Amino acid sequence: MRTFMYTITVPVGMHARHAGILVREAQKYQSDIRFTVGERTVDGKRIMAVMTLGAKMGDLIKTEIEGADEDAAAAGLKAVLFTHF
Repeated sequence: MRTFMYTITVPVGMHARHAGILVREAQKYQSDIRFTVGERTVDGKRIMAVMTLGAKMGDLIKTEIEGADEDAAAAGLKAVLFTHF
């Protein structure tokens, strides 16, 4: 299992466009991907679930990846988070 944390730095937080970018990246991989903000954990491959996190600027997102391609998934998701968030 791969786990990493990221703090949202964009003023608008994770709105629909950002959530879509993140979910599209997550859907490229076979591994199970989960995002956690506060006490809420959701399936990282479902747009509506990710949007319900309501992540705002300054919130910490925990990403957990488990599966055959977890290393590639972690690299891809980190790239998206560090580029767009």
